[in-house]
Amino acid sequence: MLSKVRSYLIVLFALLLFIFAIDLLTVAMGQLNSGLARDIIQATRNPFISLFVGLLVTALIQSSSTVTASIVAIVASGNMTLQQAVPMVLGANIGTTLTSTLVSLTFINKKKEFSRALSAGISHDMFNILNVIILFPLELYFNFLSKGSQKIAALFANDNPASADFEYNRMFTRNLTEWIVENINIPFLSTALAIFLVFFSIKILTTSVYKTFVLDSFEDISKAIFKNTGLSFLYGMFFTAAVQSSTVTTSLVVPLVANRKVSLAKSFPFIIGANIGTTITAVIAAMYKTEAAIALAFVHVLFNALGALIFLPFPEIRQIPVKLAEFMGKTSVKYRVFGFAYILLTFFIIPFLLIYFSRD
Repeated sequence: MLSKVRSYLIVLFALLLFIFAIDLLTVAMGQLNSGLARDIIQATRNPFISLFVGLLVTALIQSSSTVTASIVAIVASGNMTLQQAVPMVLGANIGTTLTSTLVSLTFINKKKEFSRALSAGISHDMFNILNVIILFPLELYFNFLSKGSQKIAALFANDNPASADFEYNRMFTRNLTEWIVENINIPFLSTALAIFLVFFSIKILTTSVYKTFVLDSFEDISKAIFKNTGLSFLYGMFFTAAVQSSTVTTSLVVPLVANRKVSLAKSFPFIIGANIGTTITAVIAAMYKTEAAIALAFVHVLFNALGALIFLPFPEIRQIPVKLAEFMGKTSVKYRVFGFAYILLTFFIIPFLLIYFSRD
């Protein structure tokens, strides 16, 4: 009983720390006018650079929750426009799939298991890459996601014209965060501290919620989770929303597929649901923020929800990323270096080269 109470208190502490960290980042970014910050923000005016920055940074820290929450705070501070931030969120969606692919490499010494495990890990990659291929051009030419999310955000924003002065967005932590930033008096240091606290709080929250609410439940009902498409999708969304990390829940699927506990086709709806569940972090980060920040949170939701609507209802379309992932898995068994080359090229080398050569 005492251990349960302790677990609940840790979850509450992590959630409050996360809200505090996001508010601190918002205030710190509002004070940050260094040349480096200007260069980074200027670079994101190129949507392709913005996309691959989101991918590369997320792959490096392996947490799309941290990246998207931080982007929401930057938009809230006024240092980045919604249109600049959207491609970065899309890139973060691809970058976050690295973890499940890395988990699959633990089966590399077992030929048959490795093929299935890598297919499971890469299926998350394929879904997000195909989703970006479909929706990124629509955003690029028609501002499809940003305009749609702005209309949704307008329903939640304050109608009072005075809201433009950002006063109605004050978090309950604002007095403390302003005091910290003023006393540190080094904007770059305040920003670095805030980013560290965002990452740290999400790690605590992910671990504590997973151990408290998900671990036992997932083990108990894993046989029932994948029985039908709708149930698998809902469980993926629920468990990921609980732990605020699609990397955790999708990584749970990899050993199940590797050991033939579930087929890749049946696990795929769970992965799609996980993609929607992970958006809760950006939604929490957008609380009491500017309309643009709220809109960005809805961009994350809208992007993943539209992906689910494209792939989930139609078995033939749903088979496309699954078949691509199975092909990649089989090829990696024949040529072991292929899996490593795929990871290095997709998540690090190609994004870095495209960022470098896309500079104005």
